[in-house]
Amino acid sequence: MQRILTIIGARPQFIKASVVSRAIQQADGIEEILLHTGQHFDTNMSEVFFDQLGIPRPDIQLDIHGGSHGEMTGLMLAEIEQSILTHKPDRVLVYGDTNSTLAGALAAAKLHVPVAHVEAGLRSFNMRMPEEVNRILTDQVSDLLFCPTETAVKNLEAEGFAQKPVKVMQVGDVMQDAALLFAKRSVPPVGGNLPDRFILATLHRAENTDDAERLTNIVQALNQIHQEKAPVVLPLHPRTRKLIAQQGLSLNVHLIDPVGYFEMLWLLDHCDLVLTDSGGVQKEAFFFGKPCVTMRDQTEWVELVEAGANQLVGACKNKILDSAKHHYGRIVEDAHALYGGGAASSRIVKKIIEFS
Repeated sequence: MQRILTIIGARPQFIKASVVSRAIQQADGIEEILLHTGQHFDTNMSEVFFDQLGIPRPDIQLDIHGGSHGEMTGLMLAEIEQSILTHKPDRVLVYGDTNSTLAGALAAAKLHVPVAHVEAGLRSFNMRMPEEVNRILTDQVSDLLFCPTETAVKNLEAEGFAQKPVKVMQVGDVMQDAALLFAKRSVPPVGGNLPDRFILATLHRAENTDDAERLTNIVQALNQIHQEKAPVVLPLHPRTRKLIAQQGLSLNVHLIDPVGYFEMLWLLDHCDLVLTDSGGVQKEAFFFGKPCVTMRDQTEWVELVEAGANQLVGACKNKILDSAKHHYGRIVEDAHALYGGGAASSRIVKKIIEFS
């Protein structure tokens, strides 16, 4: 029996783990130990996802959140190392590009435990992003690299992975698995009193929220779109709300509390446009046939830009305004083959068993 230690800590990882854990439970010869670092710790950002998605309760629950990137990653590294020594897994499984991802991968690598990385090979080519540092380093210490797209495979090939003793595999995107599986269970946010037609916005990435000029431009753009084009619905993360207040800014849009995954699926399904600086939301918009305006300078999901489903506008107020007006209400052609058609999770589990 192969024992897998899965490391999760942030909202997107809960969603990804929900479908892969389901596939693990349905497979023979493999068992999973689930470790939650605590990176997202409040009810809406953590507990609700376990309740909604049917993820087994974590076998190991750390309580590490807040602090600087180095402090958080260091604390996680020490605690995960102890968990590996205690539970003696045959492999550690990590997702995405968070501090939890890097800490899990480093702890395993230093103890010579093989690492499998889901969403390997993604690159924004912006080393100012902590996520870019996390994903590059995680790929370097992983031996099973599960790539969601052909672009991700090519990125790793360009970095010399074809000459390394590792397995690079294009398996599809587990986020599509989740969206297709849970779409029918989506529900509107409680007490949201939402307009019939609206634009969905998300704003949380440090490159925007920690830069006063970028944050000001985005807030002003969202306010103007809300006033002139269509209501903007924004589920606002507590950290972002605090930073906006510190800058003396005011968001004059339809603000709601952070939502669970099923509520987010409902918002994506019912909106007319998505404005975001998230990585995952760019893809989720595509899964629901909605155009996306990405308020970042780079994206890992270049195939969406190439397909015309996504437009990069950075934090330029005028570009955000023009793009929102241009794409509002447009229907994006669905192309499941781009992300594997909803079978990524089963492919991942089969490969983990095959290469055990």
